[in-house]
Amino acid sequence: MVNLELYKVFYIVARCGSLTKAAQELYISQPAVSQAIKQLEGQLGTSLFNRTHKGMELSAVGGKLIYAQVEEALTLLGEAEKKLTELKTIATGRIRIGATDSIFSHVIADKLAEFNEKYPSVKLELKSSTSPYTLSQLKEGKCDIAFINLPLEDDEVRFYGTVTHLNEVFVAGKKYAELDGSEIPLKRLQEFPLMMIEENTVSRRAFAAFVESLGLNMNPDIEVANWDLMKKLVIKGMGIGLIPREYCRDELENGEIFELKTTPSLPVRGIGIAISRHLSLSFAMKEFLAMFDRG
Repeated sequence: MVNLELYKVFYIVARCGSLTKAAQELYISQPAVSQAIKQLEGQLGTSLFNRTHKGMELSAVGGKLIYAQVEEALTLLGEAEKKLTELKTIATGRIRIGATDSIFSHVIADKLAEFNEKYPSVKLELKSSTSPYTLSQLKEGKCDIAFINLPLEDDEVRFYGTVTHLNEVFVAGKKYAELDGSEIPLKRLQEFPLMMIEENTVSRRAFAAFVESLGLNMNPDIEVANWDLMKKLVIKGMGIGLIPREYCRDELENGEIFELKTTPSLPVRGIGIAISRHLSLSFAMKEFLAMFDRG
């Protein structure tokens, strides 16, 4: 197959009608242009130009026959290169994002809206599930970015960074108003009906490991599937709930519930971003991740 660069030289010479002008446009020497034309004519087995005192004219049985097709081919290749360049500089396509309902609602909702406003051409697919299942979806290539509750380790994915920190606290409604403002040992909380998130969650496992390190075994009287349900039950006085402070700020601020001061205080955990080790980041994904670098 003929070197594509030779066709490019042919096209520029034909368009300019001069070896000198073509050399200037191609930023090579005039002898190099002349040699390229001779090489192309030799490989095609025909003369492409008539050399006249006015310059270079396309030959009737050679150059004129292929000029239109060469022009079209170079145009198509130029458009293909442009599309590849745009992938690196323009946000298009889709991003599949996995997270829990709470992370979507309380942590990244504002960022999603901000990104959508800035890059409306990017389709955002939101996949809601538990952190362990979201991580498995990431490894199976069914989502591109995962926001997961930490700690959670897996060598098959790349952790991009921590988005925010979560402070687990016990909260109660007006039924337990006598506890408001008092320091309460964790052990004493076993005297009250306790509500916790389901057992198969990162939050629950982290809490169990913490109290076990203190020699305690605190099991809930009520297990709930999500934080919103827990908040409603706490408000109605069904028990004392264990929930991240960041997920119940509104209820704390409007006085529907209050935070118990426990001793010792509970450890802080985080929410991190994970991406596949094998994923090639598009410009859109780089821009989306950069939003969390900027805070």
